[in-house]
Amino acid sequence: MLSSPALLAAASGLGFGLSLIVAIGAQNLFVLRQGLRREHVGAVVAICAASDAVLISAGVTGAGALLDTVPWLGTAMRWGGAAFLLAYAALAARRALRPTGDALRADDAGMRASLASVVATTAALTWLNPHVYLDTLVLMGSVASGQGDGRWWFAVGAVVASVAWFTGLGYGARLLRPLFARPGAWRVLDGVVAAVMTAIAVGLLAAAAG
Repeated sequence: MLSSPALLAAASGLGFGLSLIVAIGAQNLFVLRQGLRREHVGAVVAICAASDAVLISAGVTGAGALLDTVPWLGTAMRWGGAAFLLAYAALAARRALRPTGDALRADDAGMRASLASVVATTAALTWLNPHVYLDTLVLMGSVASGQGDGRWWFAVGAVVASVAWFTGLGYGARLLRPLFARPGAWRVLDGVVAAVMTAIAVGLLAAAAG
């Protein structure tokens, strides 16, 4: 049985992890979209959760200090992340402005994206997003360090939060499918995706230039 300090540390990690993960961002919107399309959801959820587990573990071991000791690394990550997000935002904007019809029915017609392309996009949205490193390596790592001997239980709680969130988002998205049976709803979603990713990219460019 876990001791009270361990349970408290794990609960703290769970709550803090959810507070960081639940915020609307590029990764969450992509998971939602794949969940709505029922397209390689398992692979998307697994990549997001496994990536978080690796980064959270690295943050707990103090790897976040690398970003402080190598200033140019953070700048390079911001430029690369911004470029990718702008490109993805352009694709989403094009889908919003030039809809190809009911996306849910299009899936049944064999217009599904390949597993390789979905995996590549998921990995890029995760590993090319500097905010992911800020949340896991820096913020998660700094808070975990204050847990003392319970820091690894804190990490366990955060990893559980990640797995629960991405699983719920990916597989729970199907509950919204009746709404997204209309092409207009997909145009709105793609418009939101384009706006959010553009805003994040602009913020990254401003930080890199500053």
